[in-house]
Amino acid sequence: MATLFEELQIGKLSAAQRFELVGDIWDSLSAEVEAAPLPQSLCEELDRRIAAHRVDPDSAIPWEEVEREALARLRNR
Repeated sequence: MATLFEELQIGKLSAAQRFELVGDIWDSLSAEVEAAPLPQSLCEELDRRIAAHRVDPDSAIPWEEVEREALARLRNR
């Protein structure tokens, strides 16, 4: 049985076309995803992290540092 990928012949699209398709699919889902309630487990984890941050706000790593380290790791591959 052919997969939907094969049935729609997505593999015949160029990389740019497939990338655009991914964006279009994501855009079509975004409203539904935003309207969906967060799972209780995720709410609890967010609450836990906020509480931990309030106890020790200096333990947070600034975004610029996280970004710099992530980009350095990608360059060193």
